[in-house]
Amino acid sequence: MISVNIICVGRLKEKYWTAACDEYAKRLKGFCNFSIIEVDEERLGDMPSDAQILSTLEKEGKRILSKVPKGAKIISMCIEGKQKSSEKLAAELDRLAVDGCSSIAFIIGGSWGLSDEVKNASYLRMSMSDMTFPHQLARVMLCEQIYRAFQINSGGKYHK
Repeated sequence: MISVNIICVGRLKEKYWTAACDEYAKRLKGFCNFSIIEVDEERLGDMPSDAQILSTLEKEGKRILSKVPKGAKIISMCIEGKQKSSEKLAAELDRLAVDGCSSIAFIIGGSWGLSDEVKNASYLRMSMSDMTFPHQLARVMLCEQIYRAFQINSGGKYHK
């Protein structure tokens, strides 16, 4: 069974976000080994310099990469990434599984994004939308889309 991990910066603060992620994690148990791995967020002042932001991205990036399972295909969620429909994400996950991929790591960065090191290590850069979402909501949306992709691939009735 394929392993699917979401590696993200920061912790969920509201119980309703946690409950939503937990629900999708429960639903995904029949399709994959699913986990959400949180890494610590760097704290910055209200008006950080470009150098401070870059340093933050590098520190968070190292934490992220240290949590990626060996051999996992990395899919970074970033604004400059390619947008995919639910059907195309499902096809991508199916293709990876057929090609023998045993582990996928989706990466969600902190409020300043992802380091170049993480992006360059990625198999794919993906964007949810041209719109901006809070990171907590993005995590729930990604959980839902992963679940939807497995439902599509299994012929389930969830996707309409």
